[in-house]
Amino acid sequence: MFNIAHHVATKVVSAVHHVEEEIRGLFTLTDEKIMDHIYETHAHADETFDDDSLFIITENILKPATQIVDKIVQGSQVHVENIDEKTPKPDFSVPLCTLKQIGSELSCKAPGEDVAHKTTLAILKKLSTYQWEAKAVLTLAAFALEYGDFWFLAQHQHSDRVAKSLGILKRVPILTKPAELQKRRQAILELNNLIKATLQVMEIIDQFDKLSIYDPKEITGLSVALDHIPVDVYWSIVTVVACSTKLTLLTSDEDKPYDLAPYSQKIHYVLNKLKIQLVVCRRQVEERETYLRLKKFFQTPTEVMEIFKALTFTKDKPQLLIDGSTNTTVSLEVLKKKKIFLFISTLEITEEDISYLKPVHEGTKRDENYKIVWIPMVENWTPELQKKFEILRSRMPWYTIQSISVSVGIKFIKEEWNFKGKPSLVVMNHQGKIENTNALHLVKLWGIKAFPFDKAAEEKISSETSWIRPVILNIDSHLSDLMLKEEKYIFFYGGKDNEWIKQFTAKANAFANDPIFKESKINIDLFCVGKSPKGGEDHGILVRFWDGIESLFVTKAHKQVDPVTQEIQKLLSYKNESGWALLTKGPHVVTAGHGFTILKVLDDLEKWKEVIKVKGFEISFKEYHVKLIQSVRHCCRLDIPSVIGKVPEKMQCPECPRTMESFISYKCCHIDGPIAHH
Repeated sequence: MFNIAHHVATKVVSAVHHVEEEIRGLFTLTDEKIMDHIYETHAHADETFDDDSLFIITENILKPATQIVDKIVQGSQVHVENIDEKTPKPDFSVPLCTLKQIGSELSCKAPGEDVAHKTTLAILKKLSTYQWEAKAVLTLAAFALEYGDFWFLAQHQHSDRVAKSLGILKRVPILTKPAELQKRRQAILELNNLIKATLQVMEIIDQFDKLSIYDPKEITGLSVALDHIPVDVYWSIVTVVACSTKLTLLTSDEDKPYDLAPYSQKIHYVLNKLKIQLVVCRRQVEERETYLRLKKFFQTPTEVMEIFKALTFTKDKPQLLIDGSTNTTVSLEVLKKKKIFLFISTLEITEEDISYLKPVHEGTKRDENYKIVWIPMVENWTPELQKKFEILRSRMPWYTIQSISVSVGIKFIKEEWNFKGKPSLVVMNHQGKIENTNALHLVKLWGIKAFPFDKAAEEKISSETSWIRPVILNIDSHLSDLMLKEEKYIFFYGGKDNEWIKQFTAKANAFANDPIFKESKINIDLFCVGKSPKGGEDHGILVRFWDGIESLFVTKAHKQVDPVTQEIQKLLSYKNESGWALLTKGPHVVTAGHGFTILKVLDDLEKWKEVIKVKGFEISFKEYHVKLIQSVRHCCRLDIPSVIGKVPEKMQCPECPRTMESFISYKCCHIDGPIAHH
């Protein structure tokens, strides 16, 4: 349905007089001005009418009729195309009275732009309750009654007595005498070509009507085209009026001139515009269908090659892969029956991002059932981006797909796999089933230990209680080994406030050296995250630590909340605080806390140290810390990393039973940039 209701609301008061006023140049009217003129003629379109059947009949008249004209005027020189006659619905009832009423409006009009405009508005008023396409089809059908009849009689006037007599009444012989044909040859052909162009416009409007079953929000070109249909219908009817007037003049005794060139220029402009819009819409529809087919592929067992064809939006000849180990192109056949690791990223990736996958690649060399494929997420390729792509590709020994479709592949990856710019690793089995929408956090934390990085491997790995150890392994392998061998306590700590760090270091040292720990043979070490052994800042350690915690969070984000999940969430919530601390015993986490509460636990040692003799250090520390959290009102803030993909609908506070409020924030630290050009 073509809708101009939004235009009506703003124009009701000012446009009442427009219909009757003289126009100053029909072809200088803007689209906005035309809308002013035509909206008043349009009532709510409640007329249910089979315009498709009427259009089929109209085509079946006008296409042969225009061929008859070409043959009569140009003789044997004209090439006659075979016309496939279509069939209307058998129960279609022709609205003959309506057609005759429109025919009376078209008949015997004086030539002129103003007359054509007013006649068009009069026809639109008569058809006020019809849809926009139906208005144009009815007008064209009324004209086809006259034009088709005229040239049918012209063709049969010499062989049929009735046709001859009817032809005389229609003034057919006046135009078809050899001398008159020769004299008016050019004018007849111009009229005939204008009718053909108008019919083409109607055919495309009909195509848009059929495409209106799609959501204009998904087929963006459709929205633009449909909004403009009322104006296109106006120009179609104006042109039909002009054609009818020209036919009357050609069969009259007077040889009045009526130049159809402006109408021809206008209708060809409309035709070319609609053709372009139709190509765009059909492309978008095809992309949408491919997108839906791609979604279906992942719901049913599918050959991997079909998935790659859909991602790249190639129908016949599938795109070749680049083999990074040989720098040659290879067929998608190399992926047949294989489990695929799809490494998805923009070109804004670092050497470190690539290095995470090197051990995985070594694993795929040992097991031929697995392959890695890099999918670069680039929407608008430029020579600079192509150069950057080649540099990055040269550093990857696995397969690379050269580019994917923006409207299908990139859209699908963003919407279905929640890609938000950060590199991800999608695990797909040999039947195209997705086994993990982002396994990169597993690779970062546990490396080849988590192979093959599917959900089963993730469940097994993430259930381990020694979850902090892989994070520590990435920042200090010696300390990680020490945690495993010795059951000693370690305070890991850090924060944005250097003064707090100094204060905690001093108090934690004093705390660790308290006689009660010496008596109990409890050893407590300190490790300041983000500080080098010499006391300077070590940003690399800090980044790797929080990347590890975020990766742990991702493995737990969409699962049932358990004590491990709560501790990870709690620790991540301290990332941007002035201070935080994490107490571990061997490879296991005792508790994590905000700088304020942890410092208070250390300060209050005298209040709870006697409990250590009864319950032990670990339980005593945790119980006193929980007691402090309940007495101190401290806001807990959790910044969810973009790598998580789909954000959980709600998040329980890691420090209390309440549901956290949600906010959106953006951040740039001007670090961790892309690989530099060489």
